[in-house]
Amino acid sequence: MATNPPKDKYFGVWLIFFMLGLGTLLPWNFFMTATTYFTSRLKESSSHDVSANQTEAAGDHRSVLEAKFNNVMTLCAMVPLLLCTCLNSLLHSLIPQRLRVMGSLLIIMFIFIVTTILVKVPLEPLPFFSVTMVKIIIINSFGAVLQGSLFGMAGLLPASYTTPIMSGQGLAGTFAASAMICAITSGSEIQAAAFGYFITACVVIFLSILSYILLPKLEFFQFYQERSDNEQNSISLMSSEIKDSAADQRGQHNISMIKIFKKIWVLALSVCFTFTVTIGTFPAITADTKSTLAGGGSWDLYFIPVSCFLLFNLCDWSGRSLTAICMWPGKDSLILPVSIVCRLVFVPLFMMCNVQPRFHLPVFFDHDSFFIIFMILFAFSNGYLASLCMCYGPKNVLPHEAETAGAIMAFFLSLGLALGAAFSFLFRSLV
Repeated sequence: MATNPPKDKYFGVWLIFFMLGLGTLLPWNFFMTATTYFTSRLKESSSHDVSANQTEAAGDHRSVLEAKFNNVMTLCAMVPLLLCTCLNSLLHSLIPQRLRVMGSLLIIMFIFIVTTILVKVPLEPLPFFSVTMVKIIIINSFGAVLQGSLFGMAGLLPASYTTPIMSGQGLAGTFAASAMICAITSGSEIQAAAFGYFITACVVIFLSILSYILLPKLEFFQFYQERSDNEQNSISLMSSEIKDSAADQRGQHNISMIKIFKKIWVLALSVCFTFTVTIGTFPAITADTKSTLAGGGSWDLYFIPVSCFLLFNLCDWSGRSLTAICMWPGKDSLILPVSIVCRLVFVPLFMMCNVQPRFHLPVFFDHDSFFIIFMILFAFSNGYLASLCMCYGPKNVLPHEAETAGAIMAFFLSLGLALGAAFSFLFRSLV
C-alpha cells in the first residue's frame, strides 16, 4: 500500500459525505416543517366528540391531540435519538459499518414511502397520531445510528472531512425552511404540499443510498479504510500475545473507551453545551417572537419563517461550511471552549426580545433588527463552533481510535440536543 494518500478526485468523497449528511437530518427537518399538515389531520374528526377532545385553555380551541402534538413529537424524537446514539457508541465495533449505514438508510426511506402513501389514506385522528409518533421514533432511532456511523467514518479521514457532514446537515434545515416559505407563497393546499415534501425526501434518501454504495469504490476512501484496518489488526495481534482470555479482551475494550473519552472530553462537553444552548432557545423562544413593526401586513406572516427559521439555517450552514477553509482556534486552544460558554448570553438576549405571550421579563429589544442581528450571530456561531468540535474530536486520538472517538462525539452532540429540549421548557417559562 502506498505511503502517501491519493487525491480525492473531483472531491468525490467530500461530496458523498455531504450527501450523506444531508440525508441524515433531512427526514427529521421535513417532519418538523410539515407539522401544519400533521396537526390538520388531527382536526378532521374532532367535531364528532367536541366535549372530549377540546382543550380548556382560554382561547385555545384545538383538540387534545393537536395541542399536544409538538411536545409529544419532540419527546418521541429526542429520547430515541439519545438512546440509540449511546448504543451506537458502545456497540459500533460489533456491527459492521455497512450494515449500520445501509440498513438505517433503507429503513428511513421505507418510513417516508409509507408517510407519502398515508397522505392519501384517510385515518381517524387517534390512529393517525399514534402511527405518526411511531414513525418519528423509528426515523430518529435509525437516524442516530446513521449519524454516529458517519462521524465515525469521517474520523478515519483527514479532519476536514467532518465538515461536509456538518454542512450537509445544515443544508437540510435550510431546504426545509425554504420549502415552508414556498408553501406560504404559493397558497397550495396543505396535503398537496406535504405530498411534495415527502416525495422530495424519498428522492434525497435514495440519492444518499446510491452515494454510499459508490463510496467504497473510491481510491481515496479505500486508502484510509485499509490503513485503519491494518492498524487495528496490529493492535489486536499485540493484544492477543499479552492477553489470551476473552474476558480480558472485553475489559481492554471498555478501558479503551474510557481512555479515548479522557482525550476528547473537553471537545465532547463543548459540542454538548453548544447544542444545549441552541436547542434550549431555538425554536422554543425564538419562534414565539412577534414583529414590532406597525402595520406589518405580509411581513407579519413571513417574519418567523424568514427571520427565525430560514435565517437560522442559512447562517448555521454558513458557519458549518466555513470550517472547510478556516479552522481557528486550534483544537488545544482555550479560546474554543470559552467562546462556546460565552454563547450562553444569547438566552437572555432572545428572552428580552418581543416574545409573546410573556409573564415575567420586560421587552428590552423592541425592534425587529435586534432579533435579526442576534439570530445571525447565534446561528453562525452554532454552526462554526460545533463543526470545529466535531472535526477536532477524532484527531485528538490515535488513528485506530478515530472511529470510536467520532461515535463518542456524536453521542455528546445528541446529548446536547436532548438537554436543550429539556431546558427549553424552563427557559420559555421564565420569559
